[in-house]
Amino acid sequence: MEADALFAAMRPVVDGIQATFGRKCEVVLHDYRRVEHSVIAVAGDVTGRRVGSAMSQIGLSMLRQGDDAKDDLNYVTRLPDGRVIKSSTILLRTSDGHMVGAVCINLDVTEMRVAGRLLTEMAGDLDPLESPSTTFGTDIESVVDGVLAEVEDALGHPLTRLTVAERTEVFRQLDQRGLFQLRRAVPMVAERLGMSRQSVYNYITRLKEEPAGS
Repeated sequence: MEADALFAAMRPVVDGIQATFGRKCEVVLHDYRRVEHSVIAVAGDVTGRRVGSAMSQIGLSMLRQGDDAKDDLNYVTRLPDGRVIKSSTILLRTSDGHMVGAVCINLDVTEMRVAGRLLTEMAGDLDPLESPSTTFGTDIESVVDGVLAEVEDALGHPLTRLTVAERTEVFRQLDQRGLFQLRRAVPMVAERLGMSRQSVYNYITRLKEEPAGS
């Protein structure tokens, strides 16, 4: 298959990019056909990814957009341990434009940011930059929890205390982040929100029945 040949060709590129940038760089090759175990090659160790790991929240968002998704270059996120990561997600497509995977470059710029802020302070102009947090999970459970935490932070109170209106919006946010593309997401979401699986499926069904653009 064309996609398999594409991934085979990218494997040495993954190693080459990582070797160029060194120990603070990690390059991950994703096969989006394997949603829950999308990582098929890794060079370097910044986020703890391993072959067989799940895709991140960012990958889920890309997958949700389908063939309309675009490369996301030079975005900055913060890991749960506080490290600042500069990343690029470069999508891989077959000759007909179908998105099948991505090459993700993660560069730990924490020490560079510290040095940069020190120089900025000495120059008398300090403007701290807050970066959004993301979860680069090695398994589906950590990715699901990361997405739920992101939605919960935006909501401002625990997801176990939702009004009917809030619950509808929460499910819309989860769907927009691509969470329900994961087969095992439903039982996890049901458990975290204190709902039955059938109730979760009902909300997902209602979202699918909503008119486009609503």
